[in-house]
Amino acid sequence: MLRDELRQILEKGLRDVEADWTVPAGIINDPEMHDAERERVFGRSWVFLAHDSEIPERGDYVVRYISEDQFIVCRDEDGEIRGHLNSCRHRGMQVCRAEMGNASHFRCPYHGWTYNNKGSLVGVPAGREAYGNKLDKSLWQLKPVPKLDTYKGLIFGCLDPEAQSLEDYLGDMKFYLDIVLDRSDAGLEVIGAPQRWVVDANWKLGADNFIGDAYHTMMTHRSMVELGLAPPDPKFALYGEHVHTENGHGLGIIGPPPGIPLPEFLGMPENIVEQLQRRLSPEQVEVFRPVAFIHGTVFPNLSIGNFLMSKDHVSPPTSFLTLRLWHPLGPDKMEIMSFFLVEKEAPDWYKEESYQAYVRTFGISGAFEQDDAENWRSITRVLGAQYAKTMELNYQMGRGLYEPDPDWPGPGKAFPMDYAEANQRNFMEYWMQLMVTDPVPHTGNGKVSDGTAAEALARAEA
Repeated sequence: MLRDELRQILEKGLRDVEADWTVPAGIINDPEMHDAERERVFGRSWVFLAHDSEIPERGDYVVRYISEDQFIVCRDEDGEIRGHLNSCRHRGMQVCRAEMGNASHFRCPYHGWTYNNKGSLVGVPAGREAYGNKLDKSLWQLKPVPKLDTYKGLIFGCLDPEAQSLEDYLGDMKFYLDIVLDRSDAGLEVIGAPQRWVVDANWKLGADNFIGDAYHTMMTHRSMVELGLAPPDPKFALYGEHVHTENGHGLGIIGPPPGIPLPEFLGMPENIVEQLQRRLSPEQVEVFRPVAFIHGTVFPNLSIGNFLMSKDHVSPPTSFLTLRLWHPLGPDKMEIMSFFLVEKEAPDWYKEESYQAYVRTFGISGAFEQDDAENWRSITRVLGAQYAKTMELNYQMGRGLYEPDPDWPGPGKAFPMDYAEANQRNFMEYWMQLMVTDPVPHTGNGKVSDGTAAEALARAEA
């Protein structure tokens, strides 16, 4: 149960975000908020685990995380995608110590219990001597992800067995995801392993930045304009649409600044443009045609960046696609996982230019990335202090200025410029709704039972 003080902060925050368009600063860097968040947000939401191109062959696996739980996401011997808790059923030891690879079986290094990649327990050393061959192995398989599903190549897991389907969870956001994920017949592939690094910052700041903060580019990334890596207009991120949907999802869709010509469809290769015009709906093509930048977040911690940028000041801009996972390691620390994706059928020259543009701007040492991370570190440090936690943060951009755009061809609530904070309010409001709603107790992964052991035993015996 939430402590009374936390509940009061969150309930006030819910009222304020709707009435005053403010958010309590205390939700950013507070250990008790983080503890509650693990159960109430990450214990209920669909969380991105991997892209199916990362495990193309039978036996391929990666280890990924939902909050602190780690899972082996693999393609089993029949080609089916599975997710298993990376913990032996005997003493809880990790059965997979590598982050990625190919294996038909996973063996616990402690006592040697062995599981196949379907999760079945298939080997118990000294089974006859230690258990008299009476151990029922079928009862001790690796625990699966309670809910596992895919959408257009993205693999998601959910710890809540009662959660709505992934299709329903994504809802109207699918219209926009398709523009990014479903442009070609052969689909996308992740190139290489994701880049990973740890930043002393709260994960919500990354999600907040990508879901709707076009405003920061004018100040934070002004040097990129001066270096010729972004369009020659410091307000280049202003000229777009600001859209959010149900369940806290949202994105910004930015066109070229006035008077600065940029190619249609992010300048993608001709063969991909031909395919996307055939695969996408007329409304999706209309949305995508003038785009120069797409930034967004699938609640809670998966962000998307599809940008048209130059790798240096003399090269023409090239589009690239990156996925961001803001993996929380604590209230003041996160691991960023950055994936580079490209259409499988794109020509080699485009794949190389696209990768170069990505790695020099939003890769681990990219200029944009470093600009953002320094701000997030400073915010987290400041808002972890006692007095700073009492502040209310201003989310009032566009208040009284803009109404929803009635001519926008896509779903969701859209506003006719990207300097707005409706997406961030939508994200924070949904986050606070989850935080104040007590979960239904059960004993599945990621959830706790509020009953006593005696009560649990009585239920089991009934």
